[in-house]
Amino acid sequence: MSMTIGLAGKPNAGKSTFYKAATLADVEIANYPFTTIHANHGVTYVQTKCPCLERDARCRKCDNGIRYVPIDIIDVAGLVPDAHKGKGLGNAFLDDLRQAQAIIHVVDASGGTDAEGNPIDIGTGSPAADVKFLDYELEMWLFEILNRNWSKLSRKIKAENLKLEEVIADQLSGAGITVEHALFALHETKLGNKEAQHWTEEDMVTLCQVIRKESKPMIIAANKCDVAPEKTKSELSDVGKPVIFISAAAELVLKSASKAGLIKYIPGDDHFEILGTLTPAQEKGLKSVEHLLQSNHGTGVQKCIHEAVFGILDMIVVYPVEDEGKWANKMGEMLLDAYLVKRGSTCKDLAYMIHTEIGDKFLYAVDARTKMRLAEKHEMKDGDVIKIVSTAK
Repeated sequence: MSMTIGLAGKPNAGKSTFYKAATLADVEIANYPFTTIHANHGVTYVQTKCPCLERDARCRKCDNGIRYVPIDIIDVAGLVPDAHKGKGLGNAFLDDLRQAQAIIHVVDASGGTDAEGNPIDIGTGSPAADVKFLDYELEMWLFEILNRNWSKLSRKIKAENLKLEEVIADQLSGAGITVEHALFALHETKLGNKEAQHWTEEDMVTLCQVIRKESKPMIIAANKCDVAPEKTKSELSDVGKPVIFISAAAELVLKSASKAGLIKYIPGDDHFEILGTLTPAQEKGLKSVEHLLQSNHGTGVQKCIHEAVFGILDMIVVYPVEDEGKWANKMGEMLLDAYLVKRGSTCKDLAYMIHTEIGDKFLYAVDARTKMRLAEKHEMKDGDVIKIVSTAK
């Protein structure tokens, strides 16, 4: 399954630093708004315990029993208030978020930037206001799309007896909205009981608020936590979303040092091991990072990615195999593939993820641990090793 996380926020909050730390991609980082002009697309990873630890040998896809499962990540350009009206770099960059199943909203927890991302004195900005601003921009973006032809569409719904949720999903399909999202919002707002022709703009904004929450769940990456005063930190406790305090700059330092062979560092750990000879400047820098790791229990970057995937999206990892005895494919490669799937997914869902024909011609599945047959509606568990049996060639 293709999993995409979006990185959003106002300019100069540290999105590009987060992105570079997560992917080690070469992107421009600078202390001024709109460093990112075009969305950056990259790959980062979530970590999980590899099932090969239960076998005599390790698979070649993990690192000492730690499995790194890839996910796509998009760093969009910084958004400013009224972006949905075209302000700043406009709503083209809101469109980049349509692919995202979840959003990591990077905010400046230090309060050191104004609403448009310009540097100001630390503690004078409001990270909580930044959270509300992005919610509003996303909701108004959806509203503007839905409202464009609503007068005509609402008459058509009544005249042709169309399904309301299908019309909404079709109108918002470019924003990544599905029929399921629309149905959920209609149920939550009770607007399904009111004729669409009689909806007010307030009704439609309320609907878009629920659609945004359901379709683009969000986690707050409270960046620059090492210089954030307690006042701005405490503001974030009331935003109604998961908040993780992070230092993207510290994570980038550690990842870069690890890549250079100077230290051994596993993303998410609250410690590292020095391997090489350091210059006095490097030693001083790493000492400062070490203090942050201890006080914050890590840089928070990997924790943030994990919470987005395993927390708010409630994903699990399963491992399809062709040989249930060796936990391998036909070539004998053990646990070659790892799939992120929604908790509650069935064996037949996995078959379709592998290939449409395998799903269409599904017979049964096999639990590679117990060798028991599993029916198509059997719900998989995190870490399951599954063989799919079908008549597909």
